[in-house]
Amino acid sequence: MERIATVTRATKETDIAVTLKLDGSGKADLSTGIGFFDHMLDGFARHGFFDLDCKVKGDLQVDGHHTVEDTGIVLGEAIKKAVGDKKGINRYGYFILPMDEVLALCAVDLSGRPYLNFECEFTVPKVGELDTELVKEFFYAVSYSAGMNLHIKMLSSGMGGIISCPYTTDILYTRHAGEHKGGCSPDYGCAQGSGYAVSGLCHTC
Repeated sequence: MERIATVTRATKETDIAVTLKLDGSGKADLSTGIGFFDHMLDGFARHGFFDLDCKVKGDLQVDGHHTVEDTGIVLGEAIKKAVGDKKGINRYGYFILPMDEVLALCAVDLSGRPYLNFECEFTVPKVGELDTELVKEFFYAVSYSAGMNLHIKMLSSGMGGIISCPYTTDILYTRHAGEHKGGCSPDYGCAQGSGYAVSGLCHTC
């Protein structure tokens, strides 16, 4: 069965349409109005081998908060919908990612229970037009709307990849935790996944 989902959301502040295909080829068609945010979402699709169409109209004349947070909500809903009943997939995933001087860790449980633990500090207020304080808000929105436990921790930091690393480690889980793996129970899924089969957003800012 094709694992694909389309989710739309319209509020006073944003109008968002996302289509996500988990078993894709890395194609992305993105328009959020925030260039660096598009860059991160492009890496999500390209290195995770997802197909992602994401169109966002937000109140950027105010700031980027609603655009980034609401996109996280809709993307999380699309992940949850595309994964489906979770039969035969890895429930747990973890990854440690080096990116030059930056090292980040991520662990995820597709439990249906939302929780975010985010331990990352940024040394600049903005990267391009993306406010770095919104990175946590994005992951919070994704974790709660997808119904996942999500732990992201920066083990060592620096300028190169300081945004990319947290994005990467989170998205790496999605590639792995959503995979059907040999030896899994067709009814209950796998107990654990190491993340070895995952590819993700491996580039610097």
